[in-house]
Amino acid sequence: MTTKSVVVLDYGFGNVRSAERALAHVGADVEITADFDRAMEADGLLVPGVGAFAACMAGLKAVRGDWIVGRRLAGGRPVMGICVGMQILFARGIEHGVETEGLDEWPGTVEPLQAPVVPHMGWNTVKAAAGSRLFEGTDEDARFYFVHSYAVRSWDLQTQSERIAGPKVSWTTHGEPFVAAVENGPLWATQFHPEKSGEAGALLLANWLHTL
Repeated sequence: MTTKSVVVLDYGFGNVRSAERALAHVGADVEITADFDRAMEADGLLVPGVGAFAACMAGLKAVRGDWIVGRRLAGGRPVMGICVGMQILFARGIEHGVETEGLDEWPGTVEPLQAPVVPHMGWNTVKAAAGSRLFEGTDEDARFYFVHSYAVRSWDLQTQSERIAGPKVSWTTHGEPFVAAVENGPLWATQFHPEKSGEAGALLLANWLHTL
């Protein structure tokens, strides 16, 4: 397989070095940058994210990351979001009563997770969607590393045509069910951190890389 180039978008909110090492481990040619042209030209774009939804959105816009994501997807170019990098792909986020607009690639709201213990920090299993390419080859009891206090608690996007495959949505539970991962054409995302999830996470990143 030809080595694929991946840009880890450097907008100030993400574990970019961990992502770089994990992607290099599975064979990608990785670059950490906020350069518009480099991010547009890469075979794959990884959007990390940690911290607050509003801060991540502000940081993303400061480097024109919203334009980069939108233009790549318009051209069918692969993008993968991780943790808050997944959350900002939804329509809005609500933190401490403040609502912030997201990228609106998917309808839905990122809300406080309703669980006895928050944040949800540690290892958890995922109920993979039927036919998932992201989770292909993983065991049902494979565990992935989560650290978050907010989540998408319902999936609102309806597919209008039976001839068009709908997004593949995978779920996990911590206090209540929430969206753990989405595969939607060129746009994939995970609430957990595959780059911190050992060999199971490495397999997921390799699966994504194989689609580029």
